[in-house]
Amino acid sequence: MNQKKPKGKLAPKPLYQDPIYDGAADPAIVWNKKAKKWYMFYTNRRATDPNAKGVTWVHGTRIGIATSRDGAHWTYRDTANIDYRPQAGYTHWAPDVVEDKGVYHMYLTYVPGVFTDWNHPRQILHLTSKDLRNWHYEATLPLANDKVIDASVYRMIDGTWRMWYNNEKDGKSIYYADSPDLYHWQDKGLALKERGEGPKVFWWKAQYWMIIDKWQGLGVYSSTDLKTWQLQNDRLLENPGTGRDDQAIGGHCDVVVSGDRAYLYYFTHPGRAKAAPAPENSTAAKRSVIQVVELRYQRGKIYCDRNAPTYVKLKRPGEQVSNY
Repeated sequence: MNQKKPKGKLAPKPLYQDPIYDGAADPAIVWNKKAKKWYMFYTNRRATDPNAKGVTWVHGTRIGIATSRDGAHWTYRDTANIDYRPQAGYTHWAPDVVEDKGVYHMYLTYVPGVFTDWNHPRQILHLTSKDLRNWHYEATLPLANDKVIDASVYRMIDGTWRMWYNNEKDGKSIYYADSPDLYHWQDKGLALKERGEGPKVFWWKAQYWMIIDKWQGLGVYSSTDLKTWQLQNDRLLENPGTGRDDQAIGGHCDVVVSGDRAYLYYFTHPGRAKAAPAPENSTAAKRSVIQVVELRYQRGKIYCDRNAPTYVKLKRPGEQVSNY
């Protein structure tokens, strides 16, 4: 008996390529209420820059923006206009964006320069916007130290907010901070003693989940209280796919929950496939694209099949939707 095809638009592979530098990574997706479109914010690496030395190619750009009406087909829009530029050279990485009471809040990793190696400070900034294009600097967050990246912000059941982030000075463990209002934050210390980046926390199938980038696929953890996390043995996107530009491990993701369904938006380096890796430091090895796959749930675990067709049907905030 054939299973009924899910509702939604068939997502292409790759889902999205940055037309400027071909280095889209670290996606974060939010609904623009006024424009009635989905906005994707992403780290915009300079994969095609032939003059980049060392790791300068992952530095020196603003956050890219792509838009979509259905979550399956994306068009480049611009870069985010952020009014925080204390020095001539700067780098924007790995944003997370949430909306509260008509105001959008971005938590952005800021690097004060363009550097050839990784041994430099990075902080997490708080920015606000009314239109998702123009962003006003609010504060630099008082977190564990001056080498923190990859914020993920979640609204708690009591209306307060929690942020998870990567503390690079503590073995790249996951730390957290709490806020009553998105403006004032208190660091709470260690959340998860695991090495990884890009934590993403969400509620689905009657429990909390955290996904982190382990550089060998995505590690999955579950929780009932947002404090104690249980490791799932199987990682996501560890094994290569067969679709176009999807033969390497998946990295730093966002998850959009849509009714009973959930979609994992991730990036991958097509040129780093184990079967046929591109030469180190080549454009082919540096370029990255965004992909999407639907998450599945079975017996307390989540999994995905990156080779199966992905039909995307995103629920707008406040909208009731039939997904099947």
